[in-house]
Amino acid sequence: MKLCLHTTAEKFYIEACDDGAGDVLAIDRVSTEVTLAVRKDIPPSAVTRPMCGIMGTIRLVAGMYLIVITKKKKVGDLLGHAVWKATDFDIISYKKTVLHLTDTQVGSSSFFPSCNLALNIAGENCHLDYSADQRFVWNGHLLREFMAQPEVNSCCINGKIFDWNIISRRSCFRAGVRYYIRGIDSEGHAANFVETEQIVQYNGAKASFVQTRGSIPFYWSQRPNLKYKPKPQISKSVNHLDGFQRHFDSQIITYGKQVILNLVNQKGSEKPLEQAFAKMVDSLGNGMIKYVAFDFHKECSRMRWHRLQILVDMVAEIQNEFGLVLISLTKTRIGVLHVGQRIEEQADFEKIYKNAWADNANACAKQYAGTGALKTDFTRTGKRTQWGLLMDGWNSMIRYYKNNFSDGFRQDSIDLFLGNYAVEEADMNTPLHEPKDWKFLTLPIIMVVAFSMCIICLLMAGDTWTETLAYVLFWGSASVVTAGVILFNGRDFVDAPKLVQKEKMD
Repeated sequence: MKLCLHTTAEKFYIEACDDGAGDVLAIDRVSTEVTLAVRKDIPPSAVTRPMCGIMGTIRLVAGMYLIVITKKKKVGDLLGHAVWKATDFDIISYKKTVLHLTDTQVGSSSFFPSCNLALNIAGENCHLDYSADQRFVWNGHLLREFMAQPEVNSCCINGKIFDWNIISRRSCFRAGVRYYIRGIDSEGHAANFVETEQIVQYNGAKASFVQTRGSIPFYWSQRPNLKYKPKPQISKSVNHLDGFQRHFDSQIITYGKQVILNLVNQKGSEKPLEQAFAKMVDSLGNGMIKYVAFDFHKECSRMRWHRLQILVDMVAEIQNEFGLVLISLTKTRIGVLHVGQRIEEQADFEKIYKNAWADNANACAKQYAGTGALKTDFTRTGKRTQWGLLMDGWNSMIRYYKNNFSDGFRQDSIDLFLGNYAVEEADMNTPLHEPKDWKFLTLPIIMVVAFSMCIICLLMAGDTWTETLAYVLFWGSASVVTAGVILFNGRDFVDAPKLVQKEKMD
């Protein structure tokens, strides 16, 4: 459907341009009232532009804004319906001027639109649908005034054409970036929860397999502090079992019996997380839950990827009881493979299968970690490659920078988009412009100057080696001590979120 946006000084008019409908959605730019009008109500002087849909509305410092989808891309068909990805957006102010704002507010107003556009969220709800699962409706807050991106593949085995799809749906409850949102909230919502579904369709028959992932479901945090891997902190002031039970009660009601696969390290800083997780599963005593711990980094270290078979064997022992079974294309209701055939023997399909899962991993990882997933070369080819190792190193450096110096900005964008923070027009102060402590600029400058002087002393030797050594030791010690002070006060130097600093952040 092709939509048109007609803009006047008083109203926005939105109409379907190609279906002959006479009704037009009218939005008053002053009262924000939404009404139905007819095509003849659109003034001839209105400025017209094409659009693909409405993402919703949001209140910022300058007032209300209308967020429209300006570009879309078809990614496939699912159950007879076209699936679209929203690729570009525009934010249009209800106000006709910003003269009523202070200079600081004008700066903040220009900040927010760029935040929203940077999210580039492709929601699965292409129309206003009250029956949609609200956990995965990311623009639900934006649509209040009006009320995962799939992988779609057509495959062929034994001359039989079937559709094989992967859809990942990221929950909008307790959503955020990698380190700032961990654990669960009081309602049992796990941070960065993703539901991934495989769907096979052939000859009118359908089969589905659903798996979920999320942060370890008790109260813990891992705030950035300039270290490569901050130490996780388990809260000691709350009752973990209440939230833990709420989480799995919801999981069981929604999905049935649960098999928990925990892949965290069982040594080092992550050891307390694994121990607490196992202890809480035992304390819960729920026969609907089975817990499997697999130390991925230990078992598969030094390129021993074949040891993943250990995990497969552990899961195979319980798949019949708990239903943890990947879609079987040999079942009567699907009937794609012949008896005795294996998926691994179908080279063309196996390539599609592995690449789709790697692409899916990249899409999910970019949203919460800032880069594509690591080790996807193994997912695609079944072995580690030199290029894959190089890309993992590059992505790790990018993650370090983003986690420490830009994730606060991204977290604020997500909180604003989801309605976790509400902007008040009457509030003249903005939390985005907090004064920096003196350490923020002073210490890095001292460290850079001291390190530079150390290098200069090495390159431009003094009259005697003892004089050169003295200068090098002095400036070298100054740079090391300053770097140590910066690391000790690491949290003062990272880009922390400024809009939401309550239970979610702790």
